[in-house]
Amino acid sequence: MSAGLRRLIPVSDLPHENDRPDPLDSFEEIIEAETDRDPDLAVIEAGSRTLRTQGGAPQADVPARPEDPEVDKALREVEAELATRWGETKLEPSVSRISALMDVLGDPQRSYPSIHITGTNGKTSTARMIECLLGAFELRTGRYTSPHVQSVTERISLDGAPVSAERFIETYQDIKPYIEMVDAAQEYRLSFFEVLTGMAYAAFADAPVDVAVVEVGMGGSWDATNVIDGDVAVVTPIGLDHTDRLGGTTGEIACEKAGIIKQGATVILAQQPVDAAQVLLKKAVEVDATVAREGLEFGVMARQVAVGGQMLTLRGLGGEYPEVYLPLHGAHQAHNAAVALAAVEAFFGVGAQRAEPLDIDTVRKAFAAVSSPGRLEVVRRSPTVVLDAAHNPAGAEATAEAVREAFDFTRLIGVVGASGDKNVRGLLEAFEPIFAEVVVTQNSSHRAMDADELAAIAVEVFGDERVQVEPRLPDALEAAITLAEEEGEFAGGGVLVTGSVITVGEARLLLGKG
Repeated sequence: MSAGLRRLIPVSDLPHENDRPDPLDSFEEIIEAETDRDPDLAVIEAGSRTLRTQGGAPQADVPARPEDPEVDKALREVEAELATRWGETKLEPSVSRISALMDVLGDPQRSYPSIHITGTNGKTSTARMIECLLGAFELRTGRYTSPHVQSVTERISLDGAPVSAERFIETYQDIKPYIEMVDAAQEYRLSFFEVLTGMAYAAFADAPVDVAVVEVGMGGSWDATNVIDGDVAVVTPIGLDHTDRLGGTTGEIACEKAGIIKQGATVILAQQPVDAAQVLLKKAVEVDATVAREGLEFGVMARQVAVGGQMLTLRGLGGEYPEVYLPLHGAHQAHNAAVALAAVEAFFGVGAQRAEPLDIDTVRKAFAAVSSPGRLEVVRRSPTVVLDAAHNPAGAEATAEAVREAFDFTRLIGVVGASGDKNVRGLLEAFEPIFAEVVVTQNSSHRAMDADELAAIAVEVFGDERVQVEPRLPDALEAAITLAEEEGEFAGGGVLVTGSVITVGEARLLLGKG
């Protein structure tokens, strides 16, 4: 094996807790400093902050409504039928219904290898990066992610782009008789998410794809996506979210998420809380999985803020990848990139069957093409309006730090519309240091927290003088932009819209995107 390259090892061969390995080289020290996510260490000054805000992410692939009236009508009919099913927040924890659907469809999910992704934050961005990397290496990809920003068709992608409305409708109609057959035989009908999962797996088999990149909806063990046996299981950082369903500690939540780790798989672990890491490693031992850990087998060696994103040096399973441009902001996205790279390396056998790294030029090309709609996405200038789908405290903290690093706002106005089942106080507390004022609102979802209820919490966090209430999102956007414009045309006023994927999606439409 070449000097400096380290093969993946079965987790059973890892040192015991009381064993202390020899000190690692300077790379390990860099990784430790970086992955601890110390805000002071994470902020790397590189060039003019004014220039940084001029870049912006590439145009995101979020489809608009179909232009053909007949196609639009047919899509609305499918959406209406899906809406009659259990929503994504109503769950009956089992895979019995989705397994029954896969059985009558002929197990389409068995016809291609897959990379399965769980975690609390960063799943969709990581999935998009993995998809770009695989596509750059000329593999035909299918990607299944959730929730969507604007259109339900975003959830199922082929070859790096959302399926067309026509194909979405056709896929639904193709499997509808089988859905109805399963509905009739089960105690509960298939849910909205289960039907979409069945559609995705069927569409991937029909394409056919070379590899599927699949994001769990919630948890892992009993998530509808978990009828696949991922060759690579990816676990992004685990935090406290959906605690009423998954558990009150990160260790308990990890028990559910560990369910995607299958016999003989390769597991790519992002930095995790200690209790979560212990659970995940224990599961890997039980199923004889091979483990690669961020900060040990792979990680972020260096990063510099650049125009429209950041320049990275990544350490993969097969070696070093310098000068990788990522057109996304924030240390958290750099860590997502390291995880995505390791996952693709593992898929190709790097670190196990082969020691050499992936082609660096292909890796650079892939990362430079990454987009992640609604994740620190700039959608307007003068004043700058940024959208970010942070919806829990951990995500909000990462977003707040990224805003400090990438933008030179002298006065930032927040527009926050959150779901009632989230830790809204923790979310607001994470944003309090960067928001001069906050306009609280609500989106159109039945899950949205009432604007007045949200305002009461916001007043406790920000104080009465820093909170404005606008129940309608269009009014909230207008109010926030007006407040930001008070800084003057050439000053640094800006707006950050956040709190929910739904809020971000609706704001995106109102601001002329899609």
